[in-house]
Amino acid sequence: QVQLRESGPGLVKPSQTLSLTCSVSGGSILTNSYYWTWIRQPPGKGLEWMGAMSYSGNTNYSPSLKSRTSISRDTSKNQITLQVHSTTPEDTAVYYCARGSVYPGTAVYDYWGQGTQVTVSS
Repeated sequence: QVQLRESGPGLVKPSQTLSLTCSVSGGSILTNSYYWTWIRQPPGKGLEWMGAMSYSGNTNYSPSLKSRTSISRDTSKNQITLQVHSTTPEDTAVYYCARGSVYPGTAVYDYWGQGTQVTVSS
């Protein structure tokens, strides 16, 4: 059973960097074909796809966040890390990591973390 768990500070000051870690157990982040994805949900809004790192280490980001978002990994710890720089209160959201598989025209996310609330406020 694959399990994902997000961790990181719940409160970030505006302009600082938000850093979250997704710890994966029950499966390797190097397993062929999977994409380790960050998704967030601001209060009162829908889910927003932020970016993903493939099993081979390639990254892809939402165009609206690309300039200030980075995703990295620690293969020895089986972890995926998200950083969002130059944060504003609009980055306040519940942040999720998820395992995805890509198919023609669609993607399927079969395992999710429980989500972690991040508030950007002074």
